[in-house]
Amino acid sequence: MPLDNKELGPTLALAQWVSTLAYNDLPRRTREVIRLALLDTLGCGVFGFETPWTRTLLDWALAGGGRGKSRAWALGRPGLRAADAALVNGTAAHAFELDDYHNSKIHPGAVVIPAALAIAEQTGASGERMAVAIGAGYEVMIRSSLALEPSAARLRGWHLTGVCGPFGAAAAAAVLLGLDPERTAWALGLAGTQGAGLWAFNADGAMSKRLHAGKAAHAGVLAAELAAAGFTGPTQVYEFHDGGFLKAHSDASDPTRLTRDLGTHFHLETTAVKPYSCCGSTHAYIDAALELRRRLGGAWDPARPVRVGMSKVVDVQCGFDYVPSTALNAQMSLRYCIAAALAEGQVLPQQFSADKMRDPRLGALAAALELVGDAELDKLYPAHFAGWVAAKNGTDWMRVDVLDPSGSSARPIDAAGITEKFRGINPLLPTERIAAVALDIERHSARELIDLLACAQVESAVA
Repeated sequence: MPLDNKELGPTLALAQWVSTLAYNDLPRRTREVIRLALLDTLGCGVFGFETPWTRTLLDWALAGGGRGKSRAWALGRPGLRAADAALVNGTAAHAFELDDYHNSKIHPGAVVIPAALAIAEQTGASGERMAVAIGAGYEVMIRSSLALEPSAARLRGWHLTGVCGPFGAAAAAAVLLGLDPERTAWALGLAGTQGAGLWAFNADGAMSKRLHAGKAAHAGVLAAELAAAGFTGPTQVYEFHDGGFLKAHSDASDPTRLTRDLGTHFHLETTAVKPYSCCGSTHAYIDAALELRRRLGGAWDPARPVRVGMSKVVDVQCGFDYVPSTALNAQMSLRYCIAAALAEGQVLPQQFSADKMRDPRLGALAAALELVGDAELDKLYPAHFAGWVAAKNGTDWMRVDVLDPSGSSARPIDAAGITEKFRGINPLLPTERIAAVALDIERHSARELIDLLACAQVESAVA
């Protein structure tokens, strides 16, 4: 619904909008994107429980003897407090660089959806109300990052999923807890003061990046539950001149982006689905490399010179020299991802196995790439996650430019494609049954969906 009161500051304005949002306020396309995001995030999350970092967090959460009503998606019984379930499921969803992303340089699904499902399962909320919560969470998280000017904040070293994620999780939880505008503002304030996430994981491919989404989900749930109990948070958390969120994280922030066209324009509709298991900023380059491979006959000649155009942010973030270490290191390496695309013809989880990452053929190809700065790409990024790759073809260069990668809103992946992605990474699960519920969530509930996930995993284990 459009915002009526123009006198409110951005924190209170967002809180008012979140607390009054109804299902009928969501446009048809927004509802569709919410359903698709739900299915995609669940698939990524279930797959993520196979990773050691998610298992470590799950063991930690279970060791606390959690007595709540929310579940980790890999378990067939309740037993975790909502915040801990959000922590574990959020980490699982972000566990292997398969989860959705937005060009505001965040991963909203891995934060908002685990928070929403945890509270919805705890409260017994309807699927329709959960859809509203997911919509509110995505929109608040995206707008929080846009208001920072994502490239500026990223170049200061912030991982914006961890920094902005608590706002999205708190908004989703506030909807499901039925918080009024004042308590919703408290929840946003408590969320903002917990936001964190440093890009230092790139130094050694550490697990900390995997934690950021889960911790953001945990922080948002904690914030909303504390606000519901009367614990106050700052009601000017975004805009306050001393220690406000915007000033603290960016020198180029724009508070108007928090509320501009609020209720009439939903940024969440431009969320991207990942076809490749690596950083979203590499996807245009992978598309370009795969197309070059196709045009030049398929099998790749490793001696063929290759040139890659770079924006400044992508160069800082992903342009480092590739040295085999962890899966995250390879997933963040533009050099490795392009090398895998050229040599293997795909960039999926199997390309990040220990053997592949140590393959001297891929390492040599990655090292041989020539990365060149391109001021035109700087103008496009991050509104467009654009890139180009060129290869020597005789005496000429063959170049492929990609403005928007596969899976972006300009080149979307539909329900059938997301269902196939789910099946591809979770081959033992009954994909069609799970997809039928997720893609019609308004007629179902979080409990029903998680029951189905848990039962399916028990069935697959027995089989």
